[in-house]
Amino acid sequence: MDTFSSNSSSVLRLQSFDLSPQVTYVAFVFAMLSYLSILFCNLVLLITITMNKSLHQPMYLLLFNLPINDLIGSSALLSQLIKEILLDSRYIEVSNCIAQAFFIHIYAVGSLFILTFMSYDRYIAICNPLRYNTIMTNSLVVRMIVIGWLLDFFLIGALFALVLRWPRCRSLITQPYCDNPSLVNLVCADTTINNIYGLLLTASLQGLSVGMVLYTYLQILVACFKSKRSDTKSKALQTCATHLTVFLILEGLAFLTIISYRIKEISPHIRRLVGVSIMIFPPFLNPIIYGLKTKEIRQKIMLLFCQKVVKS
Repeated sequence: MDTFSSNSSSVLRLQSFDLSPQVTYVAFVFAMLSYLSILFCNLVLLITITMNKSLHQPMYLLLFNLPINDLIGSSALLSQLIKEILLDSRYIEVSNCIAQAFFIHIYAVGSLFILTFMSYDRYIAICNPLRYNTIMTNSLVVRMIVIGWLLDFFLIGALFALVLRWPRCRSLITQPYCDNPSLVNLVCADTTINNIYGLLLTASLQGLSVGMVLYTYLQILVACFKSKRSDTKSKALQTCATHLTVFLILEGLAFLTIISYRIKEISPHIRRLVGVSIMIFPPFLNPIIYGLKTKEIRQKIMLLFCQKVVKS
């Protein structure tokens, strides 16, 4: 029986990676360097978009939300993970566990919303270029962003409201971090409604997001092949390739995470590593991909650093 097994307990126990002292040091350095790299890359992207009025356009206003969302997800995971490794502690306060799980799910849903909005923006820009400025106004983009974040918080809030209403009879989190399935496993009541809502939420969001991206990119490919201007076609495909790469990385890691939980023969250590990878690699790679592949952002970042060097 768990040491902390009552609902009144304010402490939960996490399933750690069970690392040796030598490997623990390496894991700490990796986690710290990953977090610092994620902070640096995403803050550079945020500062670049903020400081350059030429980037205050619909595409970049949508992109601005991606590093914010990535910082939410990576901070929710890595801040607790670094603390766990540093203090060699497997325990977490219930309130901290709920907060971590909440923001991890906010990150997951937010990623789908933002990338879906960005695919729609690219669809209008390439398939209806003459009407782009009329359709994708800054006011429309701001409304899309606000509605997306409000819907994100509402859907995840409802998810957690369902699980937090039940008493707990267990205290062991079977992951090195907290998420909704782990919290549901602590409940000693019938969680059928929670499971149905979680499955419907996941299926509907994935279906809508993947469906929208597939539809928009099929239309974009058709428009590119019909275009007689090779320079326009090349620029359109390059812009879309950047967004599609980011989307495929997220979906690929999400797919591997789901598969790892379904295949019982997979090592628990590999399952945990796959689980944390979706909150490390996309937040690290996204700003690098956009910084390197988007000409306007690449130029502004180089200009920003050149100015800093000259001033110093």
